[in-house]
Amino acid sequence: MSAILEHANVTVSNPEATAAWMAQVFGWHTRWSGASINGGRSLHVGSADSYLALYSPPAAPGEAPESYQTKGGLNHLAVVVTDLTATEAAVKAAGFTPHNHGDYEPGRRLYFHDADGIEYEAVQYDD
Repeated sequence: MSAILEHANVTVSNPEATAAWMAQVFGWHTRWSGASINGGRSLHVGSADSYLALYSPPAAPGEAPESYQTKGGLNHLAVVVTDLTATEAAVKAAGFTPHNHGDYEPGRRLYFHDADGIEYEAVQYDD
């Protein structure tokens, strides 16, 4: 048996703004957007094979607790990139600060937080 992760769904304050920086940093595109559960709206951004569903409720979302101390917390989302150096430049151009760089087997990585406080990992695997 084999399984592939198709998507993850996260709550953001502005799906369009999040999708815009994801297009700039990761080269992703908007696959769909529209009305969603509980009177909110969703936008799907990603590639042909997988995506992130960016959900926004009708009222401004509240702040999440510290994820690493919360059962079921979202700690970070990891994205495989082909050029970590170029990705880091794009992260900085999008207004985010890369941190926690790591060069270890099987590849190199960096982390950054977006405007909603969601942590992302960009990783380039050595071939």
